[in-house]
This record gives sequence, C-alpha cells and structure tokens, in this order.
Amino acid sequence: MKQYLDLIRDIMAHGTERKDRTGVGTISVFGQQIRFDMRNGFPAVTTKSLTWKAVVSELLWFLEGSASEHRLAEIKNDNKPYAELSEKERRTIWTANYENQGKALGYTDGELGRIYGCQWVDFRGITEAREETANGHNAYMNRNTCYHLIEVNQIQNVIHGIKTDPWSRRLLVSAWNPAELSCMSLPPCHYSFQFYVSGVDGKYLSLMWNQRSADCAIGIPFNIASYGLLLCIIARITGKKPLHLIGSLGDCHIYLNHLDGVIEQLQRTPKKLPELILPEKADYSDINGFLKSVKTSDFVLKGYEHCPAIKFEMAV
Repeated sequence: MKQYLDLIRDIMAHGTERKDRTGVGTISVFGQQIRFDMRNGFPAVTTKSLTWKAVVSELLWFLEGSASEHRLAEIKNDNKPYAELSEKERRTIWTANYENQGKALGYTDGELGRIYGCQWVDFRGITEAREETANGHNAYMNRNTCYHLIEVNQIQNVIHGIKTDPWSRRLLVSAWNPAELSCMSLPPCHYSFQFYVSGVDGKYLSLMWNQRSADCAIGIPFNIASYGLLLCIIARITGKKPLHLIGSLGDCHIYLNHLDGVIEQLQRTPKKLPELILPEKADYSDINGFLKSVKTSDFVLKGYEHCPAIKFEMAV
C-alpha cells in the first residue's frame, strides 16, 4: 500500500488548510491518482486495521440497491433480521449519516434517500415521449405532450456490456444524479466508475473510480478495498481476471483532528498484502443470483496482517 502512504505524505507536505462542510477543517490537495496492480495482492491497508466486515456489507448493500440503514445492519450481520439485532449490531458506518442528515431531510426508520445503491441499480431520469413518423423514423413529440420516467439498472447493464461488447468505452456507472441530490442524506463522494477490458481475448478487467471528496485517513483505505472487491466480483461474474484498480481523486484531504493518527501511520512499515477469497459456492451466473447466494462472512482476506488500529473520529 505504498501508493496510499505516498498520497498522505504528499498531502502532509503540500496541502493547504481549508474550511469544510463539517466545520472540522482540513489540509488538502486537488487532483491525485492512485493505481494498484491486483496481481500483487488485494489492496487492503496494512499500516492500520481495515474494517473488512463494513467494506463487504456496504458493497453488497449498494449492489442490492438498498437505501435503508436497517437493511445494511442486517447484511453486516449475515442477514439476521433487524428486529433480532442488539443495539451494537444495529450500528453501521451509515448510522451517523442517518441520525444527522437523514433525519434532517425528514426520513425515518433508517431511510437515507436516493443514495449510491439506488443510483447504481435504479437510476431515474425523464425522457420525452416520441412518436413514429410516416417514414418509420422516431421523432420527438411537441413540448406539450407527456414525458416518460425511465429506470436504469446500471449494474446489470455494465455486466451485460462487459460480456457482449468488451471493447466498449461506455462500461460506466454513475451515482451522480443532479435531479436527486436534494433527496440524498449524503451526495456521493465516489460518484462514478468505469471498467476496461484488456489482454489477449479480453482476459483482464480493470476498474477506475472517480471521487470528488477523498477523506484520506478514514475513507480512502475503505474506498480502495471496496472498489477492489467490486472489481473482483464483476471480474468473476464476467469471466475475467482483475488487473488494475485506479482511483482518480479530486479534493484529497486530511481532517485536522486526524493529523496525529496520520503521522503515527506514516511511521509504520507496511506488511505483505493479503489474498481475497471469494465465496466458492456463490452463483456467479449473474449479479442477482450472486447476491442471493452470499453473506458478508463468506468473503475472506487470507493472510491479512496489519498494524494496530488507529482511532479516527468520522466528521459528519
């Protein structure tokens, strides 16, 4: 994870102090890219502990298309019904967002609005109704007529694209829906990702994600692992091998109350990267079958050794 450590070294050396939405304050640089070769091991941070259960459960939650923090708690606890969960088991990495932004928007019962998973699996847009002309071509009807709501499952579409048109430059998923930003407890920090097929006979699959806001002490190690896991899952479903994982980052920042922990982390020596073991008995025929056949504890980081945890308080 030298790439990650180099990123936070650069912020510490060249970052400027900025105000931010949370009021905590940051030091920040703009426009960075990190790249990992998945053949060298799974990119899990080793200079502190990675909350692997949270990484897996959130990604499965996104892929389900859910926006219920209660449902995330169930997935985190291997689909145990929410009513049977203890108070500790009910807490997730999205609990604070629900308690602060979600409730402020009027949501109840753990609902978070039209966030990531909703956009990945049920992206909504409006298109004008069209009519067929006498010569058989489609033409837009006049502005006084109706519009159609379209709902797009971007995950299914991109999997289909990788399988049927692997050289396409349109293997893209977007979570940034301007019409629905006001309905989200948290507008997407990582707002899009693109797949790229390469190698002889399209053997390899790479993924690049784009992120507008990069919390480099807490969020980025989590994001790296999450998109690494997504790449490995989609590669397995489409019959590819994971190759490169790339993050293109906008506002790369360290919160001022995280500086001591970051300095401690930079003094540590990285350890060997672990190996990701995907569930052997999962249904890899399509994404729906996969989600129905797995639970969070099925995903294992084999040989994951790490330095002691560092406590960072999340800014909300």
